[in-house]
Amino acid sequence: MKRAELDCIVCPASCRITVELSEEGRVVSVSGNGCRRGAQYAGTELTAPVRMVTGTVPVEGGLIKRLPVVTSAPVPKGRIFDVMKEIHHIHVCAPVAVGDIIRENLCGLGVELKAARTVGRKGEP
Repeated sequence: MKRAELDCIVCPASCRITVELSEEGRVVSVSGNGCRRGAQYAGTELTAPVRMVTGTVPVEGGLIKRLPVVTSAPVPKGRIFDVMKEIHHIHVCAPVAVGDIIRENLCGLGVELKAARTVGRKGEP
C-alpha cells in the first residue's frame, strides 16, 4: 500500500491530509481532513487531478483591451496546456456580459469558457 500526504487547499484551514492508496492506485483511506470536501479533494488530487483554468482574451471595440475568462468546471490537469492553447486563439467583440459563454465544449472536454467580467463597448455610456 502507498501513502501520500498533502495540504488541503479547499478552505483556509489547510488541513494536512494523509491518503492511503492500494497498489492499483485506488483510495483506501483518507485521514486528517476537517470536512468531506477535504477528503474528496485529496482523493481526486492523487488519482485524477483537476484545475479551474483562467486567462484573458482580446476584446475588439471594448472599454478594456482584454476580457478575463474562466472555465465553467475544472479540467484534467494534464489538459491545461491544451486549454490554454485554445484560449490563446480566441478573441471577442464588445459588449460582453459576465457569464456569457465564450466557447462551448472547450478542447472537447464538455467544459465552457465563460466571461468573468462585463465589458462595455467604446463610445457607449
